[in-house]
Amino acid sequence: MKIHILGICGTFMGGLAQICNQQGWQVTGSDQHVYPPMSDQLRQAGIVLHEGYDPAKLSSDLDLVVIGNAMSRGNPLVEAVLDAKIPFISGPELLGRLISEMTVLAVSGTHGKTTTTSMLAWILEHEGLDPGFLVGGVPENFGISARRGAGAIFVVEADEYDTAFFDKRSKFIHYHADIFGINNLEFDHADIFSDLNDIETQFHHAIRRIPRSGFVISRAGIDSIKRVLDKGCWSNQVSIGEGTAIDFTSKGDHLLASELDMKIDWPMRGLHNAQNAELAVAMAHVVDVPVDRAFSALGEFRGVARRLNLLFENGSVKVWDDFAHHPTAIAKTLDALTQEGNPLVAVIELRSNTMKAGVHGEALLASAACADFVYWVLPETTTWDVGLLLRADGTSVVVRDMLVLETQLVQQESGQIIFMSNGGFSGIQSRLVARLTEC
Repeated sequence: MKIHILGICGTFMGGLAQICNQQGWQVTGSDQHVYPPMSDQLRQAGIVLHEGYDPAKLSSDLDLVVIGNAMSRGNPLVEAVLDAKIPFISGPELLGRLISEMTVLAVSGTHGKTTTTSMLAWILEHEGLDPGFLVGGVPENFGISARRGAGAIFVVEADEYDTAFFDKRSKFIHYHADIFGINNLEFDHADIFSDLNDIETQFHHAIRRIPRSGFVISRAGIDSIKRVLDKGCWSNQVSIGEGTAIDFTSKGDHLLASELDMKIDWPMRGLHNAQNAELAVAMAHVVDVPVDRAFSALGEFRGVARRLNLLFENGSVKVWDDFAHHPTAIAKTLDALTQEGNPLVAVIELRSNTMKAGVHGEALLASAACADFVYWVLPETTTWDVGLLLRADGTSVVVRDMLVLETQLVQQESGQIIFMSNGGFSGIQSRLVARLTEC
């Protein structure tokens, strides 16, 4: 099988490329920008990458072209594929076909999908089940974002974003999950959903595809999740969280399970990560991993790249990096860092389509309440009233010049600095760390 992947350096498509490569297929791919860490993973696997979308790079003997959801009509390669009538498919649909004979555990929700999926894959690995997985990040326990696995279970980060320009259903529709976990559910992706009800409908459609013998595992006490389940659920249901058998808390460097009378040391911080652990443990339990063993395995979980990672520490200053790009995720992450007890400077980039559009408005200002000072990094094209982000006491500013920002941050003599973005932040994190190291 010879395939070419459009948008291959995205986390999902790059992971899919690795799984196809492990199937023994001949894989090549194109992307507008070929960049690490994904480009390094792919090249190490022997996958040939092309930068840009030159139709001349398309081999004449391709069996299939896989089209990522960042592609649209007008893209030169998309047009060449359509003109030549080369068979094509979306990434999620192809993945669904590849894992169709496996037991599929799909982790969904507005926040925490990557971390929870990574935790779940690690628990199953710790049990010797050798799961396949595809994660929208790089779990530190594995060092790769995806693999086929030799076992019968596949763990997938189940994203509600749309599939492709020719298929506007949510990606997770294609995975045909046997076990579907819902960690939380809020409004996001304002570029494709008009309101929360639109998103709830997509979750309902996913649940309609789960077999009667399957499971829907969801967090108790969340109205949006309850509305989804009230639309209809024909599978086994399990609730997690406060008031249930799986109810964890996080205190400092410890994860506690009062119902199990257990406590472990772990590197994660914050209540949100305790909630991620609840879902991972509950989903593992459904495939016969004892709850106490799953809980214990998390003591060896090492986290995920760009999920509250400590980049630098010199005794007076700590620098963190995180992927948060929604008010709820921002608030929970900042709250976790307040446990450190040091002054906290948040550098928050409004990069996602929803953030750039100003959809969250005043909720953004409230989300950063735990930070002592906030730098809001905005694109030049911002058209909404950025004054909504400014505090009356002057402890928040809007910044667009990365060099100016870097110069101000390097003068920080004590406390914590956290970068929050779903993008690369123009590499400012590594530059700041280098300058602080020299001080």
